[in-house]
Amino acid sequence: MFKNLIAAAAMIFLACSAFAQTDAPLFTVKGNPVTAAEFKYIYSKTNQDKADFSEKSLREYLELYTNFKLKVQKARDMRLDTIASLNSELDGYKKQLAKSYLEDKEVTEKLIREAYDRMLLDVDVSHILVNCDRSKSAADTLRAFRRAIDWSKMIIKGASFDKMAYDSSEDKSAKENRGNLGFITAMLPDGYYGVEKTIYSSKVGDMLGPVRSNSGYHLLRVNATRPARGEIEVNQILIRKSDKPELNEAKKMRADSAYNALMAGGKWETVCQTYSDDKATANKGGYIGFFGINRYQKVFEDAAFSLEKDGDYSKPVETTLGWHIIQRKSRRPIATFDQLKRGLTERVKRDSRSEAAKQSIISRIKKDGGYTEDQKVFAAWSAKQVDTIFHTFKWKPDPAKPQDVLFRYGQDKVYTVADFEDYAQRAGRDRMRGAGYPVQETINKLYKTWGDETAMSFEESQLDKKYPEFKSLMREYEEGILLFEALKQNVWDRANNDTTGLQKYFNEELAMKYKWNERARVTFYTLKTDDPKVLAKVRDLAAKKPAADVVKKFNKKGKPEVLTVMEKIYEKDKNKDLGDLWKAGDMTVAKTDTTTKTASFIKIEQIVPPSPKALSEARGYAVADYQDYLEKKWIMDLRKEYPVVVNEAVLKTLIKK
Repeated sequence: MFKNLIAAAAMIFLACSAFAQTDAPLFTVKGNPVTAAEFKYIYSKTNQDKADFSEKSLREYLELYTNFKLKVQKARDMRLDTIASLNSELDGYKKQLAKSYLEDKEVTEKLIREAYDRMLLDVDVSHILVNCDRSKSAADTLRAFRRAIDWSKMIIKGASFDKMAYDSSEDKSAKENRGNLGFITAMLPDGYYGVEKTIYSSKVGDMLGPVRSNSGYHLLRVNATRPARGEIEVNQILIRKSDKPELNEAKKMRADSAYNALMAGGKWETVCQTYSDDKATANKGGYIGFFGINRYQKVFEDAAFSLEKDGDYSKPVETTLGWHIIQRKSRRPIATFDQLKRGLTERVKRDSRSEAAKQSIISRIKKDGGYTEDQKVFAAWSAKQVDTIFHTFKWKPDPAKPQDVLFRYGQDKVYTVADFEDYAQRAGRDRMRGAGYPVQETINKLYKTWGDETAMSFEESQLDKKYPEFKSLMREYEEGILLFEALKQNVWDRANNDTTGLQKYFNEELAMKYKWNERARVTFYTLKTDDPKVLAKVRDLAAKKPAADVVKKFNKKGKPEVLTVMEKIYEKDKNKDLGDLWKAGDMTVAKTDTTTKTASFIKIEQIVPPSPKALSEARGYAVADYQDYLEKKWIMDLRKEYPVVVNEAVLKTLIKK
C-alpha cells in the first residue's frame, strides 16, 4: 500500500510538473513572459502538418516568434494600443468572434434539422383568422384571443369550420376559398413559427388553436399531407384570354390547335414560336424555369407536377390568364440536408424562431454565472412609476442614482436600479411606444430586454476566461493590429518617404542588382494614309535618314499632317512587335488598316547593350529591398533594447525528435 501511495504521488507530481512546464515562461520580453503553451499553440497553428516539433524546426520558429514579440512590445511602448481607431477595429473583431460563442449551437442545430425535415412534407391547411398584430394593446390582444376561443368552442360543438371561415374569418381570401390555403411548406415567413409548429405536429382532420402569429390568432385544420413536390422546370405555350369574353372561344380553339399540332408530331419549338402569345419566351421554347408550390395558380401547378417524364406535355390548362400547354423539362426533389444546411442556417438565425436558441443560452449564462435576482426591489421600483409620465419624454432617471440591486452575477457583477433607469432612458422610443398599454407591461418588456442584453454582455466579458481558444485568437488579432501599425510607421512609410536614405541604400547595395537586358530603341511610324506609293517613299527615306528628317520631308507647313512618329524602348524577348528582328536599321513589314485608312511600321534605331537600372526604373523593387533592410536593422535595435533569454530547459520539453 505504501508503494502504491508513493507511485500515486509520483504520478500527481509528474502531471503537475508537465502542466507547470507548459505554463512556464519560454522567454520574456521586457518583463512580459511568453509561455511554452502559447508558443506551442502558435507553432502548431502556423505549421500545421509540418509541425514536427524537431529541435531545428522549433528553434527556427522561436527566432521568428521572438522577433514578432519584440515588435509588439515596441508597439506598446509607442502607445499604439491607445489609438482609438485600432481599439475600435479590435472591438469590432471581438464582437464578431464572440457571436459564435454566444449562441446555443445544439438548439440552433435542432431548429435547422427541424426546418429541413418539415420541408420534406407539404401540408394542406385551412384557417380562420382573428386580426390582431403585435402592436395591439394587451386589452385588444386579450379580446382577440377570447374571440378566437369562442369560435373554437363553436367548432368543437359541431359548427362547420368552412362555413365559419366564410362567415367570420378576417382573412379576406376566405370569401373565395372558405379558409383553405392549399398546400404550404416550411419554412413559413418570420412570425409564423407557431403556426408552422402546430400544423406539422398535428393529424389530418384535427382542429387546432388559437395559435398566435404576427397577423393575429388562427384556428387551424390540417386537410391532407403529401411528400414535398420539390421543384419542376417547364416550358409553356400560352394563349392569352381576351378582354372581350366573346373572343375567348376562338382563343380556346387556338390553344386546341396548338395541342393538335404537337400531337401530330410538330416540334415543340416550332409550335411554341407559331402559337404562343408569351412573346418574352416564344423564341426560347417557352422556357419559364424552375418553380415550387404556391408560385403559380393551383391548376397550373397541379398540371405541371402531374407530368411523369421529361418531355411530356399537358393538354391545354385554363387559368385566369389564358390557356397553357405545359412541357416538363426536368424535376428535382428537395436537396439533401448537407446541400441546404448553410442557407437554412442563415434563415433560421434571421428568423424569430432563433429566439429559442437565444433564451437557451441566456438561461445557461445565468446558471453558470451565479445569477440572483431581487424581485422585491423591481416590484417596489415599478410601483412608483406613473403611466402618464413613464410613457413620455418627461420621464427622467432619479438623479440620486439609487443603488438598490436588481440582480447580480456572482458577488462582483452588480446591476442596480440606476443601471436600469439609464437603460430605460436610452430606450426612449420603446418606452414611449408603450403609451396606451398598462405601464407595468411596458416596464416588463424593457426589463426583459435589458436583462437579456446584460446577460450577453456579461458572458462576452467572461469569454477569455472560459475559452482558452477565444483568448488566444483575441491576443493574436490584437498583436497583429499592433504589429501592422508598428511596421507601417517604422518600416513601410519610412521606406517610401525617406528618399535620401533610399537613394543612398540603392547606390551602395543595389546599383548592380537590377539591370536592363539588351534593349532596342525604335521609332514607331504612323501614316494617315494607306496609299502604297506614299508608304513606299516614307519607308525608303526612313531607311536612310533619322525620324526627324522624315517627318520634316512629309509634313509640310500649312497642310494636313501626313506622318507621326513615336520613340519607344523594347527589351529583348519582352515584346511581339519586332518579331525576330534585332538589328539596327531593321524595319518591320508595314501594316495597313483599310477601315481607318492608315499604315504603320517600326524601325530599330539602335541596340542598347545591357546596363544597370536607375532608381527611378527599379523603384518598386528597391523600396521592397529597403523595407527588408530597415526591418532587419529594426530587429537588431530591438534585440539590444529588449534583451531576450530563452529558457532552454523549457524549450527542451517541447522537442519530440
